[in-house]
Order: sequence, then structure tokens, then C-alpha cells
Amino acid sequence: MQAMQKTLPLDSLDRRLLTLLQANARASTAELARQLGVARTTILARLARLERQGVIAGYTVRLSQPEADRGVEAYVGISTAPRAAALVTQRLAALPELRQLCSVSGEFDYLALLRADSPARLDLLLDEIGAIEGVLRTTTSLVLARRIDRKA
Repeated sequence: MQAMQKTLPLDSLDRRLLTLLQANARASTAELARQLGVARTTILARLARLERQGVIAGYTVRLSQPEADRGVEAYVGISTAPRAAALVTQRLAALPELRQLCSVSGEFDYLALLRADSPARLDLLLDEIGAIEGVLRTTTSLVLARRIDRKA
């Protein structure tokens, strides 16, 4: 059985390296080293440590789509009745258009990211969400443009 390695705190170089990788996971170690002003071997060692510790879980490809095919995205704040969380979460999980669901502090109990093929489909989704037993209120904000997108 492999011993679990102690996770070291991320320092400034680790955070800057992760930011560069989020922007372009295909960047070469030489390019990363040049941008960060360190030796290539330092980058190799950092990457190996971050992978071993599970900070970097993998590398991926994001496919682009023509703007016309992109559909519409919206963030939906959802307020729920007390003790309705399990049912609401279960019903939301069944929606294929749900991209992300977070429990949050503040005005809402949940923040959902939806992607629909059209504004009409988004309207139907919002009606479906509003009709879920235990949902008290929703507030929707449409995504107009992504200014920075670091998630894979």
C-alpha cells in the first residue's frame, strides 16, 4: 500500500504555475519556466509534486463551439424551504441542462449554472425549477459574455 504524501501549502510560484496551466494546459515546461522566471527542472519538480498531492487531478481539452451553437447560459439563485434540500437537489440533478450546483451562503441556498439550447428552453427550465416542491424563489442572471474562464 502506497503511503499518503503530506500536502504542502501552495506558495506563490505554485499558484502562478496553476494559473498558467488553467489558461493553457498544453504549455511546455520550457515555456512555463520562461514565463515564471525559473529553471525548467523547477517546473518539472513542481508539477510532479502537485500531481502526487492531488492538487492537479489531470489535464483536459476544452472544445470550442461556434457562438450560434452555444445556446444560453444562466446562473440561477434558488431559495428553498427548510428541510427541502435533499428533494430539491435530487430533482435538479435530473436536469441534463444543469452544469453545476453549489450550496452557498447569503441570499440564496443554492446557485445553479444552466445551459439551454435556446431562451425558450431556458424559460421552460426555470418554470420546472420553480415548480419543484420546496423551491420558494428563484432569481436568474443570464451570462452575456465570459471575461475570464479558468475552469476546465
